[in-house]
Amino acid sequence: MYKMTLITFDVMKRSWPAVLLAFFFLPFLPQNLDARHIIGGVITYECLGNGDYEFVLKVYRDCNCENCADFDTPARIAIYRCNGNSCASVNQFQADYRLDVPIDGITNVTAPDYPCLIPPDVCVQEGTYTFRLSNYGIRLDNVGISYHVSYQRCCRNQTINNIIGPDNVGATYTIDITPTAQDSCNSSPVFDNFPPTVICAGAALEFDHSATDPDGDQLVYEFCPPLTGGGPILSQPAYTSCQGAQPTPPCPPPYGNVSFIVPTYTSKAPMGGDPVIAIDPNTGMITGTPDVLGQFVVGVCVSEYRNGVLLSRVFRDFQFNVASCDPTVIADVKEDAVVGDQEFLINSCGDFEITFENESFQRRFIDFFEWRFDFNGQTVTSNEWSPTFTFPGVGDYNGELILNPGTDCGDTAKIFVNLFPSIEAEFSYQYDTCVAGEVTFTDLSTTGAQDIVSWNWNFGDGNNSTRQNPLHQYRSPGDIPVSLTVRDNNQCEDTFVDPISYFPVPALIVVAPSSFTGCVPADIFFNNLSFPIDSTYGIEWNFGDGGTSGDISPTHTYEDPGNFTVDVKITSPIGCTTDTTFNGLISMQESPKADFTIFPENPSSIIPRVEITDRSERATRWFYDFGNTFNTFERNPSYSYPDTGRYTLTQIVTHPNGCMDTLSKLIDIQPEVRFFLPNAFTPNGDSVNDVYRGVGIMEGSTDFVMTIWNRWGELVFEADDPNESWNGRKFNSGQDAPNGVYVVQVNYKGPRGEKIELKGFATLIR
Repeated sequence: MYKMTLITFDVMKRSWPAVLLAFFFLPFLPQNLDARHIIGGVITYECLGNGDYEFVLKVYRDCNCENCADFDTPARIAIYRCNGNSCASVNQFQADYRLDVPIDGITNVTAPDYPCLIPPDVCVQEGTYTFRLSNYGIRLDNVGISYHVSYQRCCRNQTINNIIGPDNVGATYTIDITPTAQDSCNSSPVFDNFPPTVICAGAALEFDHSATDPDGDQLVYEFCPPLTGGGPILSQPAYTSCQGAQPTPPCPPPYGNVSFIVPTYTSKAPMGGDPVIAIDPNTGMITGTPDVLGQFVVGVCVSEYRNGVLLSRVFRDFQFNVASCDPTVIADVKEDAVVGDQEFLINSCGDFEITFENESFQRRFIDFFEWRFDFNGQTVTSNEWSPTFTFPGVGDYNGELILNPGTDCGDTAKIFVNLFPSIEAEFSYQYDTCVAGEVTFTDLSTTGAQDIVSWNWNFGDGNNSTRQNPLHQYRSPGDIPVSLTVRDNNQCEDTFVDPISYFPVPALIVVAPSSFTGCVPADIFFNNLSFPIDSTYGIEWNFGDGGTSGDISPTHTYEDPGNFTVDVKITSPIGCTTDTTFNGLISMQESPKADFTIFPENPSSIIPRVEITDRSERATRWFYDFGNTFNTFERNPSYSYPDTGRYTLTQIVTHPNGCMDTLSKLIDIQPEVRFFLPNAFTPNGDSVNDVYRGVGIMEGSTDFVMTIWNRWGELVFEADDPNESWNGRKFNSGQDAPNGVYVVQVNYKGPRGEKIELKGFATLIR
């Protein structure tokens, strides 16, 4: 099953000629400028007397169309009063009446129910607009002129097969109330049914497109050209013009016709078919057998005559969608092979009682079914849905599954049954249950056919064999399911499964490393390469230094020098044991111990030189990496760091036997700031100690502030530069400060952001 989209208007924005009409105002801004939605429509009317009429506008859209416009709310309706050539002189803004009509409701059009066929999932919605003129304060006076009631919208589906440029072509739904119809208060005919939403290709079409006339007038039907209306322009101000997607108000007659792709299609022959699609002028019956897949715009007109005089002409256009439809009744059987069209093969080996699984569909359309088989000239039947037949014996048999015989919804499946002699798979095996070794498998399979031609062993551990009597070595223990599938010359197969309880101990204990020489301390990973073993086995390790483990592959740390013998014992879940001693497997040598001191402990940018004193043990060689580009082999080196910062100083010492040890320490060469405050100054003009200023090393400091206060708490000097000095006057420009003691406070941040505060006293002596 698949969904078929009726309309997928893909209106492209494109430039358009200069607008012919000046727009006095914009009636609304469109909420959704994507105009893809309309697939048909019609307007009819009922005369209520005294110039009052009630109209019904029906518009149809595709429910499955994605990102498409919905029904207009409201629908924009225009009424023009003109006859013949006089209509051509009327422009869009000379409508006699303009109506905004709300939508009454939206309903889904019922999809066709084809016997024995499933059409694609097509969804059509009908939007209905009903409006009475008197509710809008309008009455149509009979002045011998026709009234044209119109609705317009763009555009049509770009995949339509029978017209030119469908994605640029809109639709007009209009009806003409003639002076003759006005004289008799005539009501228009109304179509009885909406055409089927989808037509199955190759299936006969019979659709009653007739209408009902309330006045009993004569009706004549014909195919006629659908009308155009609007255009593909989606932007304002042209959106509501006669070239836009929603003309507001709808434009006046005369209206143009869509252009069919001739000679293949015309308004009188809008689609193909064998026989061709045609409409009966007297009954409105549309018949034919469509054979071309696609979407086709069709227009139907019904003309209403009274005493040979034309009263009205109702026009409707719609879209016929011709698609492949899936058949609903199919005879089907669960088979071993499909050998032809509705021909199925079923094989059975040694079993002459066969249950046939009926997979026919659609079951709701299947009223009768029967199975028939020929048993050596005797016909055997069943009316069960999935019957069981017991065949006489080995041989070939033919049968049928018959559904709905003699009807258009019938189908038959031919069934071929091959009954072969039985085949039975079986095997035996042998192995040493205590010590790991190869398992010997022996084929014991039998067949009533000529030969067994293939063996397929699955040993349950991911390995396979096609030998008749294979040998197999397992690397892992367990309860292992072994299967053997055999096939004979009739292609009959059988499978035998038998689990093996396989829990021997390894034939040989193998560990890695096989030998090791290293320096203490050392973490040694003992990789147990023996097989078969797993967590269900008991493992006992003795590492020769008093350490033990029960892990399959343990890690052990040797702390002391010496030669060590390693013992391993393995016990299987069924009690079998094996052990091995690895003499002198591990040889551990003495290691030195790295150690050193640093002086001074807190070096700085002022004192960047460090002295290293070796404190290592059992070392004969030394190497130092100072954390930058400098290194040395001296035992007790010294080094001046060229810059501040944190450095990792690493010592590597070597034992006479070649073993090494490493120790790293962090050295922080701190950026140092020093600032000192004097305790007196003599601002007497003798050029000796005339100003008060701190001294020191201030490189890298920030946020410096120095304040000086007199004994009464009055601020007399402030500076944000450590090189700025006080001359003994208030803020260096006022009167001389008197002799006495002044309080000095200094605040700043060190190079690493640390806050520093200094306080002191300054004695002023003149």
